[in-house]
Amino acid sequence: MTQADKGRAFRQLHERSSAFIIPNPWDIGSARILEHIGFEALATTSMGYAFSLGKLDTTVGRDEMLAHIAALAGATSLPVNADLENGYGDDPRTVAETIRLAAAAGVVGGSIEDATGRTDDPIYAIDLAVERVRAAVAAARALPFPFTLTARAENYLHGRPDLEDTIRRLKAFEDAGAEVLYAPGLRSKDDIAAVVTSVQRPVNVLMGLQGVLLSAGELSAIGARRISVGSALYRTAMGAFLRAANEMHHQGTFEFAADAANPRDLGRIFGS
Repeated sequence: MTQADKGRAFRQLHERSSAFIIPNPWDIGSARILEHIGFEALATTSMGYAFSLGKLDTTVGRDEMLAHIAALAGATSLPVNADLENGYGDDPRTVAETIRLAAAAGVVGGSIEDATGRTDDPIYAIDLAVERVRAAVAAARALPFPFTLTARAENYLHGRPDLEDTIRRLKAFEDAGAEVLYAPGLRSKDDIAAVVTSVQRPVNVLMGLQGVLLSAGELSAIGARRISVGSALYRTAMGAFLRAANEMHHQGTFEFAADAANPRDLGRIFGS
């Protein structure tokens, strides 16, 4: 598939009457496993990748993240959506340039969030947030293939569980041209339903956090169209790693190996 083919296929996934799951690999191996299992698209995770490098989230620079995105997109035949954090700069022109660079790296979609990366002032003022999304949309639409732009309202991840403001932001991002809307960290089924019914564009819902746990069927019934899991797959793998390491260190036993993946199975996946 060409990048244009992938872009069209990815856009069409959002037009279905039910939600699709877009899991988040953190490296080439996990991406290839997810493709082998049968998922139809993948999304990068900035947190999962940062943790895999022993770094904190939002501390990986744009050049390093773009190299990771390019490696992951080149390792799979599936459409890939990139977690582009806040576009790696406050200026809307920087955000637009990030979209162009991500497209050149091989992805067919990307998300831009309204989080500043500053603890003292974590969320952009709405006027600037909208201007940034508008710049990202203009850059995406100037590309020679369909690039699906997701706009994220980050209130709930930064200690601001303000549903009214979150919906106001998502509606403004919709008016600015974003194709998909996303408010990670919503705390209840009712909050998710309120977001979905307040906008006209497809909504991405984040699962894998503690708290609200809904199935893909339940989220489809609410009206969600895309389900991602952020860093949850990486954290799940690290949970098993930590349990195994602690078992060896504190108990001197190796029972964890009973749940380990069979190397022959992994070999068949990576050799195919």
